[in-house]
Amino acid sequence: MSALICGSMAYDTIMVFHDKFKNHILPDKVHILNVSFLVPVMRREYGGCAGNIAYNLKLLGEDPYIMATVGHDFEPYAQWLCQCGISRDHIRILDDNYTGQAYITTDEDDNQITAFHPGAMNMSHLNEVPTDLPISIGIVSPDGKEGMQRHAEQFVEQGIPFIFDPGQGMPMFNGEDLIHFLDQATWVTLNDYESELMQERTGLSLEEIAEKVDALIVTLGANGSKIYTQEECIEIPAAKPKSINDPTGCGDAFRAGLLYGLINEMSWRVTGRIASLLGAIKIEHHGTQNHGFSMESFKARYKENFGSTF
Repeated sequence: MSALICGSMAYDTIMVFHDKFKNHILPDKVHILNVSFLVPVMRREYGGCAGNIAYNLKLLGEDPYIMATVGHDFEPYAQWLCQCGISRDHIRILDDNYTGQAYITTDEDDNQITAFHPGAMNMSHLNEVPTDLPISIGIVSPDGKEGMQRHAEQFVEQGIPFIFDPGQGMPMFNGEDLIHFLDQATWVTLNDYESELMQERTGLSLEEIAEKVDALIVTLGANGSKIYTQEECIEIPAAKPKSINDPTGCGDAFRAGLLYGLINEMSWRVTGRIASLLGAIKIEHHGTQNHGFSMESFKARYKENFGSTF
């Protein structure tokens, strides 16, 4: 049995500005802003929530399926997925569109200015959750609005439990929309900012959200995470990274850990720690799909961080 990962696929073009934005943006002139930044360092990475989650789940030895819509420029990414051994069978190519594109400029203070072109992602509703795959679990991660809504409905229709991971897609939905997702989902995962926004838009407390699902997982950055079940709140410590180089994609790595624990019917305490360690490993590397490990080394780091094995 495997996981179906519904979400975005994107190219991340990351540029580094060797100065600070605040030195070039005049606060009293933002209404006539016209600035240009010289960025001598640039790299292009494979990204998108679905791609990142699948990459991390594959590192843990699972065989995830990605369901996404991409554009005519997808071939380099397709070759990368093939190299990683990740199925492309449910990725639809739309020849009249670009694959999603994120253009990220970072300054010396780690501030970021990002422009995102969704491209083919806006057509994700053209895909349907397949009925002929051995899928035991799904995840609805940031994608086109209509696609996220339809895929949640299709998981319910097929009796497939799924994680609702609204992420950057949350601003697309009002309180009524979000409550409908909560009524459909089996689990919900949010970061601390998203949890505040979810409470504000739905009028529900974290405890009330947790009553609607089997578990609500809230990540707290360096402070670890909390897993709210209907019986208790479980505090998960943060794993210690060996270095901090790039936080981009840590949330996706964490979510892959959640999927791994759920697929293998592990306890929440173990599942949360696996997810925490995956995020720590990711943060040590630039880009979202440039890290790697063996299961032997992963288990050794798990024991080193948490004093036990899984």
